[in-house]
Amino acid sequence: MAWTEERISLLTKLWTDGHTASQIALALGEATTRNAVIGKAHRLGLSGRPVPARAERPLTRRPSSPKPLRPHGQKQARAHTPHSLGARPLSARGAESLQPMPRLIDIPVGPGVSLLKITDKMCKWPLGHPGDENFRFCGNGASAGSPYCEGHAQMAYQPMLPKRDRRTG
Repeated sequence: MAWTEERISLLTKLWTDGHTASQIALALGEATTRNAVIGKAHRLGLSGRPVPARAERPLTRRPSSPKPLRPHGQKQARAHTPHSLGARPLSARGAESLQPMPRLIDIPVGPGVSLLKITDKMCKWPLGHPGDENFRFCGNGASAGSPYCEGHAQMAYQPMLPKRDRRTG
């Protein structure tokens, strides 16, 4: 397909008349695509159209039903169906699944060891931000098979909840 003067003048006329790029491509024939028409129109600088390609439809809004008011900060409860893969509303799960896991023991703060002085038998729980001057590691005795002391291991390795309790909605 070549852009001859006749084809360019037809494209320009149809474009300014408000035809769509698809309609122009059909009129030009010779396997002319919509994208080829758009590309050529832009290269020719035919960006604006005096007549819209589609008739504008008036904007109509459907009246919406009033929504019930709820206290600030509360989310609207989702409706659950019996076939929603066993999902249950929050009230059926109980408040215990929403509470954070209690800390089983108090974690004593270790001596605070720098990266250069830490060994394999010390807790490697980071204390502070790595970019800070006072960044250090816990340094307490590590539990067998773990890089952390008993307290930090309980924080790092929390038991996984059953699948039905992991779903939040």
